[in-house]
Amino acid sequence: QVQLVESGGGLVQSGGSLRLSCAASGRTFSSYVVGWFRQAPGKEREFVGGISQSGGRTWYADSMKGRFTISRDNAKNTVYLQMNSLKPEHTAVYYCAAGLLLATGARYDYWGQGTQVTVSS
Repeated sequence: QVQLVESGGGLVQSGGSLRLSCAASGRTFSSYVVGWFRQAPGKEREFVGGISQSGGRTWYADSMKGRFTISRDNAKNTVYLQMNSLKPEHTAVYYCAAGLLLATGARYDYWGQGTQVTVSS
């Protein structure tokens, strides 16, 4: 069982940066891939990016490449989402999720409660 808690969200001006954190409980956190997702008002949840168990590999949705960076520190049981050059369209609730990497892709079984990011123009 893994419990996830996101933090670091808030209000930022357009062009600014934020770093979100996803803190996990459980001694086996390093066994899980972690993904970041977001859900804007009135829209479906969308995938932002993910990171492998060791942190050696990351992958992103095409629209997120170059602006968002995911990293992890397994000693601290924490995964980060660095977001730069933010725009109002990045306003959303951001979630982290942990799961297993299967042959068909990642299956995210554990979810955090989300953290609100609001970008003002």
